[in-house]
Amino acid sequence: MTLSAIELSILLPAFLAGLLVLSTHVPMGQQVLNRGIVFIDLAIAQVAGLGVTVASVLGAEPHGWHIQLAACTAALVGALALTWTEKKWPEVQEALIGVLFVLAACVELLLLANNPHGGEHLKDLLVGQILWVQSPSLIPIALFYAAALAVWFLLRQRLGQIGFYVLFALVVTQSVQLVGVYLVFASLIVPALASRRFALRLRLAVGYAVGLAGYVAGLILSSKMDLPTGAAIVVTLVASFVVAVIASLMVPAALRAESEPAH
Repeated sequence: MTLSAIELSILLPAFLAGLLVLSTHVPMGQQVLNRGIVFIDLAIAQVAGLGVTVASVLGAEPHGWHIQLAACTAALVGALALTWTEKKWPEVQEALIGVLFVLAACVELLLLANNPHGGEHLKDLLVGQILWVQSPSLIPIALFYAAALAVWFLLRQRLGQIGFYVLFALVVTQSVQLVGVYLVFASLIVPALASRRFALRLRLAVGYAVGLAGYVAGLILSSKMDLPTGAAIVVTLVASFVVAVIASLMVPAALRAESEPAH
């Protein structure tokens, strides 16, 4: 199986976009899983999408700064709201995250109800357009992710609850516009699930390996079988997760997790 030069010219920027998303989502996904707030990324991504929809309805340019401002503002408001609810009602935080997700999704549906292109807009939000990413547009995103990773690895212990939610919201806001809600969720949670059965020192490497394998296989599958790229990558990420789980049962005991991560 070979890839033509035309296919490579399309797949390479998409692959680079995937690498950028994985760079931040693998470590953050492990933290999300440990905190027991698995669906926070779906909620924040949907709220950011609602911000994009509101700005579009008000006449903002599709790729203008107004769209970015609306998405970031909406995501930050959602993140701060979840920070408050976690302090007030921690025992039902996951349920409140689900309520926020479905509320944002339904408000967006209402806003797009009379829009002839509403269905296309929702599809782009959910499954993304990773296959049509242009390399130059990735430069500012790469710089932002690099700054986010520096904060994450150097200052994570000082971030606190609010800092975590704010940084997470800003990262997810960029990612959802790049790859869509489904891939944002899969990139955060699937590698984290795949790595949790391994020793703590190996989890980051295993998570990145699972994510990388999933994106490469998904892009090739999408190209060769003319399938929706975002959906194909989600499926291959889950397939990579299954392989990792099987591998975790075969590795020496010293490389496995001694116990389940504490929530």
